[in-house]
Amino acid sequence: MAQQAGRRYLRAFVGGFFVAVPVTVTVLDRVAYVARVEGTSMQPFLNPEGVSACDVVLLNRWRVRNYEVHRGDIVSVVSPKNPQQKIIKRVVALEGDFIRTLGYKNRYLRIPEGHLWIEGDHHGHSLDSNSFGPVSVGLLHGHASHIIWPPNRWQRIQRSLPEDRGPLLSSHAAEEEEEF
Repeated sequence: MAQQAGRRYLRAFVGGFFVAVPVTVTVLDRVAYVARVEGTSMQPFLNPEGVSACDVVLLNRWRVRNYEVHRGDIVSVVSPKNPQQKIIKRVVALEGDFIRTLGYKNRYLRIPEGHLWIEGDHHGHSLDSNSFGPVSVGLLHGHASHIIWPPNRWQRIQRSLPEDRGPLLSSHAAEEEEEF
């Protein structure tokens, strides 16, 4: 009797396991997952204490499924330099925007269709679009929506751009100017 109950519990556990694993993998692949942010490229917003404490963020995969992001969003992208690595940066400009770069081969650049300009907040300590140029929206991996670790930094991540960064002229502003 006890042996039969044990087998029943084992079957239920194994059956639940084979249901839970695919559901979990699907959620992580399509909806959201957590990622540890390492390095200093996003300081002071992320990892303000440096290498002594890494922030952990919630990456919303569902939100970028249609490649819709906004200036000021913090996103995760597949690194254009190393496809095995994902990097977290801030979206500074969108397709059609004109931008003043910080060390890229062209001082001024119009972001091509289907691309973004991403930068780390800690200029000079970030491998970002200033190093490799505009990034294809196809490399988008997730949108950082919340800091979830350490507990004293729990917060929803608000969209923002540093005062001195952003497009010089957006394609939307150019269209409005042409109408007048």
